[in-house]
Amino acid sequence: MLKIEVKDGENIDRAIKRYKRKYRNVKQLQEIRERKHYIKKSTKRREQIKKAQYKEQYIREHSEL
Repeated sequence: MLKIEVKDGENIDRAIKRYKRKYRNVKQLQEIRERKHYIKKSTKRREQIKKAQYKEQYIREHSEL
C-alpha cells in the first residue's frame, strides 16, 4: 500500500503528482496487467531472449555512428 504524507502548506496537486510518480516507480499497474493472463515460463523466456537480441543489435548499429 502506498502512503503519501501531505506536508503543511503543500499544494494537493503536488501531492497527487508525487503519488502518481511513486505508483509508476513501484510498477504496480504493470504487475496487475501481467497477472491478468497466465504466460508459460518458456514463452516469457523466449520474449526475454528476443528483447536482448533486439537491444544488442540496436546498440551495435548506433555505437558505430
